[in-house]
Amino acid sequence: MNKLVAEFIGTFALVFAGAGAIIINGVSDGAVTHVGIALTFGLVVMVMVMAIGDVSGAHINPAVTIAFWASRRFPAKSVGPYVAAQVAGAFAASIMHRLMFPEDRTLGATTPNGSDIQSFVLEFFLTAILMFVILMVTTGSKEKGLMAGIAIGGAIGLDAMFGGPISGASMNPARSLAPAVISGRFGSLWLYLAAPVSGALAAIPCWRLAHQSKK
Repeated sequence: MNKLVAEFIGTFALVFAGAGAIIINGVSDGAVTHVGIALTFGLVVMVMVMAIGDVSGAHINPAVTIAFWASRRFPAKSVGPYVAAQVAGAFAASIMHRLMFPEDRTLGATTPNGSDIQSFVLEFFLTAILMFVILMVTTGSKEKGLMAGIAIGGAIGLDAMFGGPISGASMNPARSLAPAVISGRFGSLWLYLAAPVSGALAAIPCWRLAHQSKK
């Protein structure tokens, strides 16, 4: 149960801070800036890895959990409970945003700035890069330690920095699902559910090849 609580809290923090930065940037006439939003996502993931990595692994992302299972580093029986905890944490954060900013239309939801296929490809590769880094710097399904936190948070920030203006750089189905549902903006939601999972799974053979070359 403590692992599920950690995943709930970690995903809540991710959405509350990350999507919150988008909302506050909007209501403050751009005070946060795109760079600030990217840094917020990277920093919140970094601190959550350091805080709860030794408890739950700090997946805080259904795509990461599914990829850990597919790479045989996470038990199948735990996938459902982990994903449920992550989605619940994301929804709790978006509900809090709705209460705090009732006039905001999107609540930080991810939407394509261009074609759906363009954003799908971006989300696929952004998540593949992220998952490759995660697999390389972790042991089993656990993410813990200063270097793991910096590497994973850095990958999030990097992806968000250049991919955010086009796709929103979600890389996380729970992060996209919650604000979309609470704000009622379902357009293109499918790609933010499918692309991150596909990208995370695609990182596994790349990790295996890189990992074998280290031996």
